[in-house]
Amino acid sequence: MAISTGNSSSSVKADINVTPMIDVMLVLLIIFMIVTPLIAAGFKATLPKGKNLDKDPEGSDEIVLGIDAGGNYFLNGAPVRSGDDLLRILTDKYNARTDDKTMYFKADQHLKYGQIQAGIEIARKAGVRVVAAITEPTSTPGLFGAKKEGEK
Repeated sequence: MAISTGNSSSSVKADINVTPMIDVMLVLLIIFMIVTPLIAAGFKATLPKGKNLDKDPEGSDEIVLGIDAGGNYFLNGAPVRSGDDLLRILTDKYNARTDDKTMYFKADQHLKYGQIQAGIEIARKAGVRVVAAITEPTSTPGLFGAKKEGEK
């Protein structure tokens, strides 16, 4: 705050005190510097291996979305060409359902999280409300019944 002491007529100089604003901005900057890396890190999950699992718990009328190691989509074992085709097919299937909006999800364990998230996001846009992960028993071969290297 500035006060004039000269012979001039009573003129008060009004200046904005920016010190509190700078303090608030520095606190916000520190908060964002701490929080932003935590948000960007994302959620990482490893699907569990199971023992004593039910054989085919999802039933015959359920929808199973699979993603293989190459990032290709499979719907109930049938290949789907692209994410757009998958969205269209799933939207048609889930618009016809009134009660059950559950989808079973099966993905290769070597996929990056972003590829899995893209498949789940397509399903969410199509109307899926519950995503159930399918795990493989520890003693069975890899995804979709494919044999591992060295097996006959």
